[in-house]
Amino acid sequence: MSCVHYRFQSRLTYDSLQFEGLNITVGELKRQIMRRERLKFCQLKISKAQTDEEYTDDDALIPKNTSVIIRRVPAAGLKSSNRRFVGHQAGPSAKSSQTGDSSLLSLEQLLKTENLAEAKASEEDKLKAVMYQSSLCYYSSRAAALLRISTSGGAQGFPAASCWRWTTQTKRGS
Repeated sequence: MSCVHYRFQSRLTYDSLQFEGLNITVGELKRQIMRRERLKFCQLKISKAQTDEEYTDDDALIPKNTSVIIRRVPAAGLKSSNRRFVGHQAGPSAKSSQTGDSSLLSLEQLLKTENLAEAKASEEDKLKAVMYQSSLCYYSSRAAALLRISTSGGAQGFPAASCWRWTTQTKRGS
């Protein structure tokens, strides 16, 4: 069995990829590395470790026992998920929760939404939904129902206040 030694530019150690024959094509090496490393939405750039010469043709042959360096590059046509906060903008999103814009999601719909960053809603409603979703796993279903009530306006939207109210009510009731 022949092998090619590869490492990603961000790593210190080399991994080995075994194959049949004397050479492997650049395209086949990319496919096997992507499958082995479970990479999906990126492209790979391969260069020789000794000379830093980049393989540009997918049909180029890499001889056995060669060391290469792999660089990940975002796939063409995909938007970058690296977003930066520019600053507070008191634009239509801040006013829309008060005016009742029908294109924005309600708080009840936001509580069930997985990706709150992309949801069309006011920042205040998004923050309430984040607070609710992040603390949901710590409460029983009864406490979660009370927490949902508190995020919709009761107890000033503080989860701790609704939990305190729930525990005091259940202690008095027993």
